[in-house]
Amino acid sequence: MSVKILEIKKENCPAARLIGKKYVNGLNWSEWWENNWFSILEKNQSLPFNGDAYLSAVRIVNGMPEYWIGMLFPVTTEVPEGFEHIDIEPLDYAVCYLYDNEDSNAFYTMETHNMCLEELKAHNIKRKEDNWCFERYSCPRFTTPDETGNVILDYAISIET
Repeated sequence: MSVKILEIKKENCPAARLIGKKYVNGLNWSEWWENNWFSILEKNQSLPFNGDAYLSAVRIVNGMPEYWIGMLFPVTTEVPEGFEHIDIEPLDYAVCYLYDNEDSNAFYTMETHNMCLEELKAHNIKRKEDNWCFERYSCPRFTTPDETGNVILDYAISIET
C-alpha cells in the first residue's frame, strides 16, 4: 500500500450542520464541479473543524452506507435552496493525515480505512461504531503537491471519549 499515515491527532467538532447533498450509491463529485455548488456554500462561515475544506462523509444507517458531499457549519446556518442538511451531535475525531501521490486512488479504499482503524487500536483509540467518517480536502495540504507529487488527505473517524 502506498498510502502512509503521517500522524494522528484528536480533534473535537462541536454540534454541526452538514450542508450538502446526500448519496446512496456512492458520491458524484463531477456534478459539484459542473454546478459550482461549493461557491454557494462558501458564502457562509464554516466551522473551524471544517476549515476551508470540502468534505465527503459517510455513516452507516440501518446497515447501509449513507454518503454526503458538503461542508460543516454552525447548526443555526440556513440551508440554501437545493441543498440538504443533517445536524450532527458534538463528536471527537481521530484525524489520520494520509500521505500519497495526488493521483492515488488508494486514499479511498477499504484497505486504507482499515489501516487507519488498526492504527487507532495501536494508540488505544476506540472508534464510535457506525458514526461519521470524513475525508477533509484541506487547502493547501490536499490541493498543492509537494516536491515529490504527494498530498495530504485528512481522514477523520469519530471516536469514543
